[in-house]
Amino acid sequence: MKQTLLFDLDDTLIHCNKYFNLILEQFADLMEEWFGPLGVSRKEILSKHTEIDIAGVKVLGFKSEHFPQSFVDTYRHFRHLTGRKRFHSEEDRLWKLGMSVYDFEVEPYPHMEETLESLSREGHELHLYTGGEPRIQQNKIDRMRLQRFFGERIYIRQHKNAQALEQIVLSRAFDRSRTWMIGNSLRTDVMPALQCGLHSVYLEQENEWKFNMVEIEHPPQGAFLKLKSLTEVPGAIRRFLHLMPSAAEGHMKPS
Repeated sequence: MKQTLLFDLDDTLIHCNKYFNLILEQFADLMEEWFGPLGVSRKEILSKHTEIDIAGVKVLGFKSEHFPQSFVDTYRHFRHLTGRKRFHSEEDRLWKLGMSVYDFEVEPYPHMEETLESLSREGHELHLYTGGEPRIQQNKIDRMRLQRFFGERIYIRQHKNAQALEQIVLSRAFDRSRTWMIGNSLRTDVMPALQCGLHSVYLEQENEWKFNMVEIEHPPQGAFLKLKSLTEVPGAIRRFLHLMPSAAEGHMKPS
């Protein structure tokens, strides 16, 4: 039975968070060097950065400048807190460090191609729905040659939420009882899918970004599957359609 499958990109098909975490550790090293002697701990630095980072994403969405700006804003917070002198060279250094996260090579998750090929062979229609700036996200898509699987069925949004997903569903006239959102973010993948009445596959990741972690408040109207790896997706969807065909037609809500 043909299904419509919308895949997230970052930390679903390709690695992302591990690069941000690597740069974040370098940021913490610098901040600890500058503010540690003034009584500021690494834990305080990382906690304040998380607070500033999440607050900014909620307002600005996935703008590339947001990440380096969160470094600068955290630096300014502790400078005001401690009375330490401001150095423009330090702010410039933090900005460049934050922007460097976009210089890493694109790395697919294990068996990404085999998974997409398997789903395509089974007759499913694949779509790609990602959050971020078009230039940056399109560059990742091009480097991974993902058009082979998704064609023109690619959607890039700065704000990735229920409203954005609903617009895509309506513009494509998707049959909600046969449409799935597959991704690693409870906030931007799972919750919007459940709010829109779609099936959802949650790919749990280690060391997940705190922004992505929210409580599930909307009851599923269809499938809500929790998996550990991308390679489990074809089999999980296949089993769901085999065991609960009426649910795939929108007549049954799985527990």
